[in-house]
Amino acid sequence: MALQIHAREPYFITVPSEHDLDRRMYDDILVPTDGSETISETLAHGVPIAVSNDATIHALYVVDSRITAAATDDSTDLERTLEEEGQEAIAKVEKRASDAGLETTGHVREGTPAKTILEYADERGIDLIVIGTRGKSPREKVTSLGSVSERVVDNASVPVFVVRGAGENE
Repeated sequence: MALQIHAREPYFITVPSEHDLDRRMYDDILVPTDGSETISETLAHGVPIAVSNDATIHALYVVDSRITAAATDDSTDLERTLEEEGQEAIAKVEKRASDAGLETTGHVREGTPAKTILEYADERGIDLIVIGTRGKSPREKVTSLGSVSERVVDNASVPVFVVRGAGENE
């Protein structure tokens, strides 16, 4: 069966020029990580997008300042531990990206996660944010005030690609 097109008006098919084919959609892609296992799924989507655009992957781990502020004991040890966890999380993202032949940069910052992610994206001229969600139990879904990924989606000035975490379909 042949495809037939019926049109009352002339139509045009636009073929990209060589100049358009050389232009990349994304040059800098931000992949925030909290160190959880969901980063594997996030990178399974983010790395191919970066490869197809020859983009740089920016890995970002945010030490939640609300946690360190609430610490009643020696907060210096807690901050150091969280920063070390952040460096390990960043290293995982950087390894996966560099294994795919991508340029990477990693940063650990302190602040409120969603706000810090958005500030980083604006400061660095990020073109796309690829962020994962963590699976929540039904009780957590009812009681939560909103996740980091939801806040990023609601307030980002660039496109956000959200990767659903393990167990969220259940």
